[in-house]
Amino acid sequence: MIIKKNIKNNIKPKNIAFMKHKDNSESKRINKKLFKNNLQEVNPMKKTKKIIKYVDDEINEFSYNLALQFDKRTFCDYYISLLKTKHNLIFALCNNNDYNSGIIKIDLFFIGFAIEYVVNALFYNDDTMHKIYESKGQFDLEAQLPIIAYSYLISTILNTPLNYLASSNDLIITFKQDHSKINIMKRKNKLIRILIIKFIFYFIISFLFLLFFLYYISLFGVIYKNTQIHLLKDTLMSLDLSFVVPFIIYLVPGIFRIPSLYNRKRKCLYNLSKILQSF
Repeated sequence: MIIKKNIKNNIKPKNIAFMKHKDNSESKRINKKLFKNNLQEVNPMKKTKKIIKYVDDEINEFSYNLALQFDKRTFCDYYISLLKTKHNLIFALCNNNDYNSGIIKIDLFFIGFAIEYVVNALFYNDDTMHKIYESKGQFDLEAQLPIIAYSYLISTILNTPLNYLASSNDLIITFKQDHSKINIMKRKNKLIRILIIKFIFYFIISFLFLLFFLYYISLFGVIYKNTQIHLLKDTLMSLDLSFVVPFIIYLVPGIFRIPSLYNRKRKCLYNLSKILQSF
């Protein structure tokens, strides 16, 4: 009886509160652990769904049968996807839905501007200087328009190999679409090697381009001191042209693609749209 009394006396309200607090803390700790484990299970699922999800380039290059099955986009959706993947400025700054490096895309945009600047400078000769002298330094848009158009075309051609070397999107999509599990590690290592080689060549060529541009523009500035404003205006006009043209030409592919997906007998129209979207 004395022992029972002592036990009852020892179990005071404070001790009971402490034990309850300890139990609550323990249950909270267990709940947190379970919550973390659930997160670890959910996050890989989210990552997997993100990887499996088709990107714009992938959908745009679908075969006709796949497009009939999966491409449910409207004309506007398709048009926006082309602008995101083909328009220089939008591709560099606003398109995160691809497998290209964001830093390299921005670098590619600025190198494109440098190419535009130098190509415009290459068209300045004695005849150009004479016309500027006759116009008393005024910017003659009619006389400069052919130069702007030629500069745009030449810059586009010069940018093509750099675009190819900077792009990792097509290679990763090809790897992603190969569902065979045979030699997957070898294919992965091969993909990484190819991407590293492409990026190395991209940075070497772009660095050599920039060295040449710096040298040429420095000489141009020394020889033609009073034509810097004209050159800058020409470059900005060429750049504006490269910004505006895609908004017009990428309206055309959707005119053929979207109707072709409403009728299974219009594969020719679909193939024509794929050819047009590649320009």
